[in-house]
Amino acid sequence: MIISRVMTKNPVFIHPHFSVNDARGLMDKEKISHLPVLDKNDTLVGLVTRKDLIKAGPSPATTLDIYEISYLLSRLKVETIMERRVVTVDEDEVVEEAARIMVDRDIGCLLVMRESLLVGIITDTDLFRVFINAFGARHPGVRLVFNISEKPGQLARIAGAIAEQGGNIASFVSSEGDDLAHRRGTLRITGLSRSEVEAVLKDIPGLELEDIRDAL
Repeated sequence: MIISRVMTKNPVFIHPHFSVNDARGLMDKEKISHLPVLDKNDTLVGLVTRKDLIKAGPSPATTLDIYEISYLLSRLKVETIMERRVVTVDEDEVVEEAARIMVDRDIGCLLVMRESLLVGIITDTDLFRVFINAFGARHPGVRLVFNISEKPGQLARIAGAIAEQGGNIASFVSSEGDDLAHRRGTLRITGLSRSEVEAVLKDIPGLELEDIRDAL
């Protein structure tokens, strides 16, 4: 899956001369936590997050009253607190690469570009939605985790055995096993009961069932 299919298109943005109060108000109104910053030519120049706004605020130990604080924040411009070294990706990048970048850099979003034009934003919330869909979490059925030997045709045997009994694979996710000789798979199956799934899989060579449960 590529980023352009899951990103938020045409994200809300601000300009560098906006005040911190303006940025906070816009985030609250739109219920977002990230604001790209574009200059007058619509060129990306920065990013402001809710964390940046919190850091820009006064210390809890301040002696200023609420009116003084509000006045100071209304004078403080976004360009003074924004992150200028913004991490971006192309709109045709794959989702898993976006997730890797965000984890490796410990950031909560990526701005999505089409050459020099900002076309979207992808956040950790968007990736959670991808995760939910990949695991078929909204489909009732039987969920199982298994380890299987890393040999050609193993997954085809599993899928064929399930189909022969009238079952359907709603989702399948594969990951590394405990060693190089095995893979770990997570399946969500509809159309079969838990006992029927167990009966189907018990005769498949090289398969070790790690967990099975009804998923509602």
